[in-house]
Amino acid sequence: MYGTLLKCVREYKKPALLTILFIVLEAIIETIIPFITANLVNSIKNGTDITFIVKTGVLLILMAAISLSCGAAAGITCAKASAGFSKNLRHDVFEKIQTFAFKNIDKFSSASLVTRLTTDVNNVQMAFMMLIRIAVRAPLMLIFAFIMAFIMGGKLAVTFVIVIPILTSGLLLIAKFAMPAFRSVFKKYDRLNESIEENVRGMRVVKGFSREEYEKKKFGTAADSICKDFTKAERIVALNGPIMQLCVYFNMAFILSVGSKIVISNMGTVIDVGQISAMLTYGMQILMQLMMLSMIYVMLTMSAESVRRLNEVLTETPSIANPENPVTEVKDGSITFTDVNFKYSEKAKKYALFDIDLEIKSGMTVGIIGGTGSSKSTLVQLIPRLYDVTVGSVKVGGVDVREYDLDTLRDSVAMVLQKNVLFSGTIKENLRWGNENATDEEIIEACKLSQADEFVASFPDGYDTMIEQGGTNVSGGQKQRLCIARALLKKPKILILDDSTSAVDTKTDALIRAGFKKYIPDTTKIIIAQRIASVQDADLILVMDNGKISAMGKHDELLQKSEIYREVYEQQTNGGDGDAA
Repeated sequence: MYGTLLKCVREYKKPALLTILFIVLEAIIETIIPFITANLVNSIKNGTDITFIVKTGVLLILMAAISLSCGAAAGITCAKASAGFSKNLRHDVFEKIQTFAFKNIDKFSSASLVTRLTTDVNNVQMAFMMLIRIAVRAPLMLIFAFIMAFIMGGKLAVTFVIVIPILTSGLLLIAKFAMPAFRSVFKKYDRLNESIEENVRGMRVVKGFSREEYEKKKFGTAADSICKDFTKAERIVALNGPIMQLCVYFNMAFILSVGSKIVISNMGTVIDVGQISAMLTYGMQILMQLMMLSMIYVMLTMSAESVRRLNEVLTETPSIANPENPVTEVKDGSITFTDVNFKYSEKAKKYALFDIDLEIKSGMTVGIIGGTGSSKSTLVQLIPRLYDVTVGSVKVGGVDVREYDLDTLRDSVAMVLQKNVLFSGTIKENLRWGNENATDEEIIEACKLSQADEFVASFPDGYDTMIEQGGTNVSGGQKQRLCIARALLKKPKILILDDSTSAVDTKTDALIRAGFKKYIPDTTKIIIAQRIASVQDADLILVMDNGKISAMGKHDELLQKSEIYREVYEQQTNGGDGDAA
């Protein structure tokens, strides 16, 4: 699990290794300085000459400068390595998400993916930084200081045999009780982000129904829950300080009292003043490094959940991938469904589609009618291989869609959804999602075909008009027409309109369909609609009901043989006396 994430270090291995090198040098020097200081104190006590004192002082200053330089250099290289690691990790996670099929995306909520790309990556970055810096320095300092303490203090170093187990046990107990609270926070972060995302996306609905207070209460509940968990964890972790102080003061009292007694009783022959000074310094170093190790333990335990969550994304296998030798050309827009059954998950008990047999010739216009939940959208999502069939096959241009190169297939199939998305940028930039090399003339032609040119031309900046995030500064009908134009710029062999004219009036809807018939006769057009008028001129109309095709045929045929179609038609035409609306 950790190995998967460490692959993201890549070009930042050098600064990471340099950090470790600088930290080792710093730790060695810091543990030698008290030893030299102790000898200097003893020498002064014994009446050494000024030359020795000056030389030793210069040596100490030089060593302190080297230690400081190593620490500063380690800080720089560590920052570069950890920031670079998190950049690569975030890039790899985002890139992996782009390979996901709809089935994979269904497994993770968007709020959870945002949390993983932000909070979880930040936690792992912090843990990585501690690993290459503090996690190297603390054990080395602990070992070196412990060895030097026994060299300098002899029996006096027994204090550490008492203090270290007490401090270690206390810190481990604190970490053990704090960790469950830290672990529970991450799932609650997902819920908090989900609350924010829903509120921002649905702000107009929230205000339209005056539900601000409800949303504030929902957000407050999620935020309070996180606050309680963090407060509980921080209360436990705060005990680090008192336990640390207890051990420090015990260590100081023991060394000063016992050490002074030994110095006085033995006249400095066993332990002298310099050794006591060094012991106090080494004692502080040992206890501080134990504190650092406890912090590392807490941070690594916290980040372990983040590592697991990121690893889930990085090791997720896309349910749809290119075959070994993919077909790279779509011959035409013909579509064939043969014995198709489909369900969204292997665990699902019920099929969303079953017993689908259908043949559509290239260039045909096909209408699809059916109630909510009849799997109209599910049917067309199998064509560009957004999902794979569970049983049977779907062919485009006479070739099973599973044999195509994914980019080739999806470039040949353009889908326009009822709730399609426009991105921040100009209208022209949004339209060029369909074809990044489209000329201005091609853009205008596509907009004329989708009946978008007139309203775009009415804007002061025309096609350079900025679209706000989510397309909030254009109406629903305008957004749908721009999305249709974007799809047309792909020059697809198959055009799928999934209820994508629901927000335009019947006259504009008719003009769009007339334009399709005239300008893209060779493109297979599939129109999912709620209005009979949108599909009654189609070459073939499918009536969907509970995941299966209950009837198919032309308008007049279905009025005779399909009760569902006839009922919808009569409802929309006031008993069939007027034109479908």
